[in-house]
Amino acid sequence: MKWNEITIIYPNRFVLVEALKATSQNRIRTIDEMSVVNEYQDSKEAWEGYKQYHKQDPGRELYIFHTSRANVEVVEEFFSGVRQH
Repeated sequence: MKWNEITIIYPNRFVLVEALKATSQNRIRTIDEMSVVNEYQDSKEAWEGYKQYHKQDPGRELYIFHTSRANVEVVEEFFSGVRQH
């Protein structure tokens, strides 16, 4: 599904999406095809949903966006360091 389709189907909502087809260039991740995993009323609820899905399958490329955004590009940040649990 394309982003413009999602904004029509889920107006004024937070959506948790999985990237199905994406490209990276100059540290910008552009998501060309995605599927909606879930929709939420507010950001707190969306982050709780994200954590739940990510814990079940950390290999999925999941993002939260609000459908008021015109496009969905993500700045790639690379973590280098030690993680503490």
